[in-house]
Amino acid sequence: MVLVLALGDLHIPHRAPDLPAKFKSMLVPGKIQHIICTGNLCIKEVHDYLKAFVLIYILREVVPWGDLDSLAMLQRQLDVDILVTGHTHQFKAYKHEGGVVINPGSATGAYSSITYDVNPSFVLMDIDGLRVVVYVYELIDGEVKVDKIDFKKTATMHA
Repeated sequence: MVLVLALGDLHIPHRAPDLPAKFKSMLVPGKIQHIICTGNLCIKEVHDYLKAFVLIYILREVVPWGDLDSLAMLQRQLDVDILVTGHTHQFKAYKHEGGVVINPGSATGAYSSITYDVNPSFVLMDIDGLRVVVYVYELIDGEVKVDKIDFKKTATMHA
């Protein structure tokens, strides 16, 4: 079992002062093996905070933003089972063409050029062999809501 945190679109301090306190208390080094960050860290202090974990930075933009066909094409080109993307500031996770596409949204709830109505969110993936359990943490009206999505690799998914 490997725990992977996916978060991004932080925009600290330009569009948000910090991670929500309820998220920060949950995200402590030692429990999570890897972090995938989709971008917009903005300042070195945020980068240093995430470096307390193991930070993996990935491509975050696909044009047009969030376009399912463009994401599927990139997923095929990279030959990956799970594609993590960002930039829209809104959580999305779905199976598509035998793979999984995950957008963790904005961990700070920072507004985007697409919408000002953004709930802070991040994703924790529990990867165990061919199975990935995706836990979505979303801050709604001051409370953390957690949803679970279960994906299992099938013969039609990439090797």
